[in-house]
Amino acid sequence: MTLQAPVTVPVAFVHGMLAGVRARGEPCDAFLADAGIPAELLDHAGARVPSAQYVALFSLLIERRADEALGFLSRPLKPGSFALMARSAMGAPNLESAIRRVVQTFWLLQDDIQLELRHEGGQAGLALRFGNPVVAQPVFLHEMMLRVFWRLTAWLAGGRLPATHCDFAFETPLHASSYGKIFPAQLNFGRPQTAIWFDASWLQNPVLRDEAALRAYLAHAQAHIVVPRRGDDVISTRVRNHLQRTRPAWPDLAATASALHMSTATLQRRLAVEGASFQSLKDELRRDMAITRLNTSAVPLAELAQDLGFTDSAAFQRAFKGWTGSAPGAYRRGKAP
Repeated sequence: MTLQAPVTVPVAFVHGMLAGVRARGEPCDAFLADAGIPAELLDHAGARVPSAQYVALFSLLIERRADEALGFLSRPLKPGSFALMARSAMGAPNLESAIRRVVQTFWLLQDDIQLELRHEGGQAGLALRFGNPVVAQPVFLHEMMLRVFWRLTAWLAGGRLPATHCDFAFETPLHASSYGKIFPAQLNFGRPQTAIWFDASWLQNPVLRDEAALRAYLAHAQAHIVVPRRGDDVISTRVRNHLQRTRPAWPDLAATASALHMSTATLQRRLAVEGASFQSLKDELRRDMAITRLNTSAVPLAELAQDLGFTDSAAFQRAFKGWTGSAPGAYRRGKAP
């Protein structure tokens, strides 16, 4: 079984997830503490948290507040709402019919947002229309709702539904560089309506999901919504997993290409298509591993530096400060300068 490489999430997404609760004047410290996220890290723009803690925060907010919309809507979206929307699509003859069932169910559950299935030329889109301008303000709500319905639609389509482009009804946020891993498509900001688009021919595909598949999907739906997993056939995922398996050797580009049975030029070209490079993937993996281990263990910095392939602790500390803006010792204590 392949050991999955760790993933971390920018602290901007943690702020976004808490925005609905904060707007209601509710304290957030208990949620953060129980998810294992030091509250002090939220004061530092370059901080990141392990994805497991981010998912835990999402689950805690839903469970304790009994609201799958995390406080963003005018009234709670009660637990079970997402499952009800997914179940409403079972038995649909094709993807278009399944989406329309989900649209109708979502409309019955709340009053603030209307999900629309749009057609433009050969493109189909899932679009959000906000009836309440106050509800429409938080960027995170657009992000969350778009990924909720996109992940559900992709699952109904068989687990793979390539997006062509995404439109966002807000200006480019400071954390936009992280969008590519969440919305793997062309990104357009400052548009009239938030929407995600795909080839309309998919709408006629049959929905081949049964009750057993639905139960399995719902068991992990929260994690897949907030931290979508890329398939093992994606080259950047294969590179990350190879580097993860072979540490602390940390093979170079040529050795990695050979292990993946392709030339160096082919690997570089295929990574470029995915908007990645070998060095960026290596640095991101080492950053994510460092943050995860600093957050969950008492490993000495010298030992961690060696495991991450650095010549010494000083080199690791310089790199870590470049990645996050803070020293690893201070980061471990949750007091990044």
